Amino acid sequence: QVQLVESGGGLVQAGGSLRLSCAASGRTFSMLAMGWFRQAPGKEREFVAGISWSAGNTGYSDSVKGRFTISRDSAKNTVHLQMNSLKPEDTAVYYCGAGIGSSYTYWGQGTRVTVSS
Repeated sequence: QVQLVESGGGLVQAGGSLRLSCAASGRTFSMLAMGWFRQAPGKEREFVAGISWSAGNTGYSDSVKGRFTISRDSAKNTVHLQMNSLKPEDTAVYYCGAGIGSSYTYWGQGTRVTVSS
């Protein structure tokens, strides 16, 4: 089992920045990747950004590419999501996920991000 705890959400004006963090504990040695997903009201959960745990390779959705940056601190089993130039459409609950195989298996409780126009 892997436990994930997110932090860093909040209310910000459009154009502002926020930094989300996700701390992993438990069987972290089994993680192959960590990532961020988000779910806006009335919409399905969508992929935002991901990072491979060993090599640090990253991937982003087109909607956040160039504005968001995912990074990891392997020593602290923590992943961060730096979100810049935030837009009202970025408003959502952001979830941290950990993958041990071909899909994300473990999830955090979510942290809410609200971007006002």
